[in-house]
Amino acid sequence: MGREKVDVLIIGAGPSGSVAASYLHNNGFTVKVVEKNKFPRFVIGESLIPRCMDHFEAVGLIDCLKEKGFEVKTGARFLQGPKACEFDFSKKHTDGWNWTWQVPRAEFDKTLTDELERRGIDIDFEKEVTAVEFSEDGSSATTILDIDGNSSQIEAKYIIDSSGFGRVLPRLLGLDKPSEIPKHSSIFTHVEDVRRPEGWEGHRITFDIVSRETWLWVIPFSNGYTSIGYVGPTNYLESFKGNNEDKLREMMKLSSHYLDRFEGLPYAFEPKMIKNIAKSVTKLYGDGFVLTGNSAEFLDPVFSSGVTFATESAHLAAKMIAKELKGETVDWETDYSQHMLDGVNVFSTYVKEWYTGNLQKIFFTDSENPVIKSQICAVLAGYVWDQTNPFVKNHHRLVRTVAHITDMEKEAAATSFK
Repeated sequence: MGREKVDVLIIGAGPSGSVAASYLHNNGFTVKVVEKNKFPRFVIGESLIPRCMDHFEAVGLIDCLKEKGFEVKTGARFLQGPKACEFDFSKKHTDGWNWTWQVPRAEFDKTLTDELERRGIDIDFEKEVTAVEFSEDGSSATTILDIDGNSSQIEAKYIIDSSGFGRVLPRLLGLDKPSEIPKHSSIFTHVEDVRRPEGWEGHRITFDIVSRETWLWVIPFSNGYTSIGYVGPTNYLESFKGNNEDKLREMMKLSSHYLDRFEGLPYAFEPKMIKNIAKSVTKLYGDGFVLTGNSAEFLDPVFSSGVTFATESAHLAAKMIAKELKGETVDWETDYSQHMLDGVNVFSTYVKEWYTGNLQKIFFTDSENPVIKSQICAVLAGYVWDQTNPFVKNHHRLVRTVAHITDMEKEAAATSFK
């Protein structure tokens, strides 16, 4: 069995793996990326938020992405019956990027890995991690299996698990635990958007809320295709009859805004379903390894936080590994685990309060407060570590408080009208 030695082994070549690999390579470390799939490949997570742009820029990956002309995303629109709530990232509380992209992830991720390989970073596609053994000093021996069944081993001083929904180390090391987020599932596909309206209406990302717990995403791409998908309680999505295409076509009838635009159009592929989306783990790091992105925590797609948590965690993990390999002392618990969990907890509040209906009350109130909206907008843009933002610092109670005030104002207005 062949054996290779590197400073850092990265499992997974998606955005988190690419950010980590780029940072470590830029700082002189030997990096090996192992990816189970052959790129390009389909993956979900097509709507980005501005915070991740900081990470791509920091590791030198922003220019190769800009060259591709992906659909620019400057905010997000939420619909609920006749009501609309639109967030503009240029009007957010926190300084930072005011735009990002809506991307077909197959092309987006391939752009990243092409750039890594152009720089000389070693990526092994179609290689699966089947076992990992850690030594007392934290170094590891990872067993890799190729598509022909041949085994090899990689010795590494550190492993970064960026395997996304593959969740390689949580599976091999028994780190999974139940998520506190309600059990929701998603069903989705792409369509050639031949009825796309002219102008901004045809390009904006929209979330159409058909019930408190069920909503449709519409994510237009610059290549003429649009991603459509529903998220809702698992038992509700499973209640629709037939195969996945039958289910999704029937669910599209729930959207008065988008039924005509997409009715009867052929689907680019058989709709896929991901059940019980939210994932969690018992710990984010250990001796010789760290979990990043969806291999650690995944909440819910309603606020498109997945890629940003992936790149935030990958960039931070890579920086801390670089320091440790240089002999510096790092505090993984405070500077990595607590930092990431602080951000996860903020977004968790927003996901939970979305499904209680409290956040929807604030979004669709008749008396919009521009200050509150700018503060929530910063959260939706991914700036969930900004303690100057009351909706970050006091996230656990402020959403409920404002929702309660909204209810009282509505009741007062109704009483006055009578």
